[in-house]
Amino acid sequence: MKTLSLVAILVLGSFILSGQQVQATDLVLLEVGITQDGFTEIPVEELPEPIGTALSKNYPTATIDKAFVNEAKQYKLEVSLRDGTKGTLYADENGNWIEL
Repeated sequence: MKTLSLVAILVLGSFILSGQQVQATDLVLLEVGITQDGFTEIPVEELPEPIGTALSKNYPTATIDKAFVNEAKQYKLEVSLRDGTKGTLYADENGNWIEL
């Protein structure tokens, strides 16, 4: 949360210094990449290979909708199953499932 506050202050300062007015939508765009739980969204293609292997083995009908990573290299996966069920899984960089 401290990082988000610092980034928001820097963005606000840059808008003020450049003479542009800050709109509420500017701040919403800023918050898209950082979530409240310390995870930052990354492209699914950037997931370590062991995570994809573990997902295929343990959840063969799952599709990764979104992927996130935190500073401890723990990954949060928002997944959908073929039957329409959605859920969240957590894994370490070696493809081991973890609970947070």
